[in-house]
Amino acid sequence: MEQVQTGGLRTGSGFLTSTLHVIQEIIGCRVRRDPPNSTERYTRWINQLTPEQLLTQVFTSNGPTVIMPTWFCSRAWFSHVGPFNEGGQGVPEDLLFFYEHLRKGGGVIRVDQSLLLYRHHPQAATHCVLETTIWTHRVRFLEEQALPRWAAFTIWNAGKQGRRLYRSLTAGSQRKVVAFCDVDENKIRKGFYCHEDSQERPKPRIPILHFRAARPPFVICVKLDLTGGAFEDNLRSLHLQEGQDFLHFS
Repeated sequence: MEQVQTGGLRTGSGFLTSTLHVIQEIIGCRVRRDPPNSTERYTRWINQLTPEQLLTQVFTSNGPTVIMPTWFCSRAWFSHVGPFNEGGQGVPEDLLFFYEHLRKGGGVIRVDQSLLLYRHHPQAATHCVLETTIWTHRVRFLEEQALPRWAAFTIWNAGKQGRRLYRSLTAGSQRKVVAFCDVDENKIRKGFYCHEDSQERPKPRIPILHFRAARPPFVICVKLDLTGGAFEDNLRSLHLQEGQDFLHFS
């Protein structure tokens, strides 16, 4: 397991006295990494999410929006949500508990103090969980919690990750995909993505559009903090509302 060293909140702090009545929240905090330069993008993400993004960004590959070693919640709420899946090595028990917590209407709060030293090392149990296992749970959760709200949507990324998401969706969700969008002129010039593995005849051909020509809502399969701000600038230029007009999935 990851090794952690915790700090503490002072007795009588404003945060504790204002939230002791909350019984349906998972409460966590900001963290510091050891070594300091390990998982830099992930650490920035976990520490810089806004209060709203603690709920809107629960679909990403980063997992829970507050990390499990910082969690605390009421015993009654834990018993209502839990228990943890004790299936052993390879089971993403924190992710599964977090999803069940959200399914039952739980909220997420982060204390904006760094109260935990989170050590990164090659033997961490998290490395035993297969990416394909996590992917399957994430797609299921997306289809269950987000996609029913939308009659149609666009997948932002006509490349590998966007196509993988499309192929992983159920047939009903696939029929809601009206387009892919991208900035890559080569993909846009091709004009469409053909789902060759489909049993439908004719095989589905999904248009590929420039992101400015596409219609929200978007399921975004572009990783954050990887393009020097170019992707984030493009997204901001559309003046959309996160959680309503788009969701991050990658």
